[in-house]
Amino acid sequence: MSGAPISTVVMAGAPARDAILASLTARITQAGSPHIALATVLVGDDAPSRKYVASKHSTAQSIGIESVQVELSATATQSELEAEVSRLVSDPRVHGILVQLPLPSHLDTEAILRLIPADKDVDGLTEASLGRLVRDVPGHIGCTPLGVLRLLQHYGITTSGKHAVVIGRSTLVGLPLSVLLARKGIDATVTLAHSRTENLEAICKTADIIISATGVARSITSEHVSPGTTVIDVGISRTEAGIIGDVDAKSVTGIAGALTPMPGGTGIMTVACLMENTVNAAAMQGVRV
Repeated sequence: MSGAPISTVVMAGAPARDAILASLTARITQAGSPHIALATVLVGDDAPSRKYVASKHSTAQSIGIESVQVELSATATQSELEAEVSRLVSDPRVHGILVQLPLPSHLDTEAILRLIPADKDVDGLTEASLGRLVRDVPGHIGCTPLGVLRLLQHYGITTSGKHAVVIGRSTLVGLPLSVLLARKGIDATVTLAHSRTENLEAICKTADIIISATGVARSITSEHVSPGTTVIDVGISRTEAGIIGDVDAKSVTGIAGALTPMPGGTGIMTVACLMENTVNAAAMQGVRV
């Protein structure tokens, strides 16, 4: 016999994002508005990438961070791109570097990322940054995993001692997020599930927190969720009807204790967390902020 429906809290990203940006603005202002610079590198003219980069620059400028934009044509060579990234790496007035991905297929993404030192890797994507995360030493965490953590914190979701099931093992989201949630001070007990996981529904039923990042539309339903579970939707599927998440929101509403919308949830957090990483990058490089 099922229990009474639960009033599911909608964990919208905008309030959490705004709180982060307000905190960063205050931090920069109180430090006397020191010079902090974020550089982005855009190769080609992909419309979504251009729009996303523009939002990063707009947000940076709104909180007192200088933005530097480097643009190369879609036919740029590996050596041309490496030269631009190396120039930013050696510039002491640039504190954070973000190479907008994906790059055109003829370019070696890993070789480019290896050029970026961990202190300037504000996207948290390099081998060095992931190594710092695993070893629990100061560094920059990927903006999507960090955004999920900041959402949980903003809405007062307890992680210590709780069972979190992370679905998806990509190096962009699932893998770093599982390490992050298990860190001292966050202290979740983490199960990392993926496409080969058996009995996923049963495993998810034991979770206090479910985070899905597979990109399989509406794959998480009421069959996965126990009453009161917090459900975080990171996956994105683009359809003719618009953006659809991994979670069948209609199915889990009234069962989940809290649920992120899609869109309007985790995606909103990424740019704010990029700004957090940029300010922290400046501090790592000697800026008093």
